[in-house]
Amino acid sequence: MDKVALITGGDSGIGRAVAVLFAREGCDVAINFLDAERADAEETRQVVEMEGRRCLLLPGDLRDPRVCRDLVEQTVRRLGQLDVLVSNAAWQNRKQSIEELSDAELERTFETNVYAYVRLVKAAMRHMKPGAAIIATSSETAFDGPEELPDYSATKGAINTLTKSLARQLIPKGIRVNAVAPGPVWTPLNAADRGTSPKRVAKFGAGKTSPPIKRPAQPEELAPAYVFLASEADSSYVAGQVLRVMGGKTSGG
Repeated sequence: MDKVALITGGDSGIGRAVAVLFAREGCDVAINFLDAERADAEETRQVVEMEGRRCLLLPGDLRDPRVCRDLVEQTVRRLGQLDVLVSNAAWQNRKQSIEELSDAELERTFETNVYAYVRLVKAAMRHMKPGAAIIATSSETAFDGPEELPDYSATKGAINTLTKSLARQLIPKGIRVNAVAPGPVWTPLNAADRGTSPKRVAKFGAGKTSPPIKRPAQPEELAPAYVFLASEADSSYVAGQVLRVMGGKTSGG
């Protein structure tokens, strides 16, 4: 691959799996994370460096527009270029009722999941050359609209539509924009959800809502989809698509 990628939420979960597989394919990576997750980020860096690639740690809260711009500028300045942007970081909390959704929570979810995506793309596209790729992390919730995740699901629906619109805008520049929509995946986001219980987390991806494959995915099972979309050799004719990796679910949208 021999490229440079910036991955938000790259300290753990899907972001870490993508960073490691990118490195294995010959890519230097910069990962963004919240400062409280620095220990996880350091572990990711160690694994990436074991693959013989550079890993730049860039802490910062994506709700700050300046952070979004600085992530891109630091990546280019310190790693020399930017070929792949993976907008992956997300915020979610389950609610039993829409009445529990405060304005502050609504703003945080959209600022983290949607606003940051737009701001990162605006900053990154200035540095990207033809053959570059932008990949967003969507979710099966964009199609299913689970009742306990109204704001999170809405952001993922917005990401899907943004991806299609941005793809149309950036195709003339030779930049492909796509998204990956995972089904249930074991990530720290599940345990961090303040609206759920340890008992429910233990049964995540099982029961009536389980996919046809009958289990949640591991982050490593998602990472190859990102490698495919990042590779100009493999996906040069793919743009504006939401690639579903949902354990056999066939939801449209």
